[in-house]
Amino acid sequence: MNPFSYRDGILHAEAVPLPQIAADHGTPCYVYSRTVLQSRFDEFRRALAGRDALVCYAVKANSNLAILNLFARAGAGFDIVSGGELARVLAAGGDPAKVVFSGVGKTADEMREALAAGILCFNVESAAELERLDQVAGSLGRRAPVSLRVNPDVDPKTHPYIATGLKSAKFGIPFEEALPLYRRARALPHIDVHGIDCHIGSQLLDPAPAAEAAAKLLGLVDALAAEGIALSHIDLGGGMGIRYRDEAVPSTAEYLAPLLAVLAGRKERLLFEPGRSLVGNAGVLLTRIEYLKHGEAKNFAVVDAAMNDLMRPALYDAWHDILPVAQAAGAAAEYEIVGPVCESGDFLGHARRLAVAPGDLLAVMSAGAYGMAMSSNYNTRPRAAEVIVDGSRVHLVRERERVGQLFAGERVLL
Repeated sequence: MNPFSYRDGILHAEAVPLPQIAADHGTPCYVYSRTVLQSRFDEFRRALAGRDALVCYAVKANSNLAILNLFARAGAGFDIVSGGELARVLAAGGDPAKVVFSGVGKTADEMREALAAGILCFNVESAAELERLDQVAGSLGRRAPVSLRVNPDVDPKTHPYIATGLKSAKFGIPFEEALPLYRRARALPHIDVHGIDCHIGSQLLDPAPAAEAAAKLLGLVDALAAEGIALSHIDLGGGMGIRYRDEAVPSTAEYLAPLLAVLAGRKERLLFEPGRSLVGNAGVLLTRIEYLKHGEAKNFAVVDAAMNDLMRPALYDAWHDILPVAQAAGAAAEYEIVGPVCESGDFLGHARRLAVAPGDLLAVMSAGAYGMAMSSNYNTRPRAAEVIVDGSRVHLVRERERVGQLFAGERVLL
């Protein structure tokens, strides 16, 4: 479903016209659809019906407390990569017993916090991390539940910045080193081996690489069982992609079907860690045109959102569709959609053909994932407000930052 559609020439979020949100909450502003957030999670739940499975939302995609709370109430677990994300999950009412902790650089303090909270599992990504975790758990008189994140060296055929399962990636444990490290984990006094984990990348549109990785993982699971190391769960990560432009995107059921076929008949619990696929198309970034600047080589639409609000175009050269909030009948021109940040890389879209005027509103589509979560205060710019639309109701779920907040913790020299 598409919650963002035109009614009488005006783009709406569910039943609410976007100009109303801009008038009430200003711009730039992130606008999310509750209906899509819920329906996307429900698609995973239906696709996994009849299986012992847990959907752990990848918090890094969008960590707003209201979104975390919505998923927690729906029964989700959570995939975290920092102590800060753990704190957010707990503040949002998430169940720590459904939390898996990923990431290559967990600190001792983060390990202590996660052990105290009683998380489901640490996804360990190196031998050094395993040794540290054993020491930290021992200092607390606890045993740490672990899975090893195994790098299967499978090409996910995605952008190199978001490919995580190749030999060249910083993530995970090389496949050939996994068995010896499991043996080491079994021998450590404060470690409990629970599972195995694999995540090959993000924005995956073809399930074949993920199914290949799953099959490779199962061979290792069986080799471990032969040595008396029985695993209780298999975590196949996330990475399912969304449509940004004209991509052919499988449904959730279509994407998961080849993976579930590989896992048919297995008794281990299945974990999945979707992020982008749950929230990406549930959100837009609403922004206003400040100036139109016409040049000999290019025309520029200078908007009040910038690379600090939405990093993906500058970071990945990522495409986001950009729509006028009010459809106009005037002559269209080709524009670079740029922000006010003092960087040549500050753009939201190249060569977009639009009929617009100063003061018009634009909607940057498919901005629910890695938008607000990656935003910054570069150029001392307050971060945007966030709202969730539920039918005809609008909920402010994050207030716009104020400039004074940005340097409230700083001190001048005396």
